[in-house]
Amino acid sequence: MMEKPDPDKIKGPGGLTLRQIHEQVKLSTVRDREESAQDKAEHAISRWQRFSRYIRRKNKGKP
Repeated sequence: MMEKPDPDKIKGPGGLTLRQIHEQVKLSTVRDREESAQDKAEHAISRWQRFSRYIRRKNKGKP
């Protein structure tokens, strides 16, 4: 029976171990999902709402 290779000993591209590569992929996946959710939330706002927010921000500093 053959033993599974240790992911801490096997080096991948760039000199990282397979475990380090796995952790980096998990982090980037979470970050991508958060950005995707944020983009979807921004698209949910109607054009009229975006326009009215723009006008309010523009006029905020004026007396």
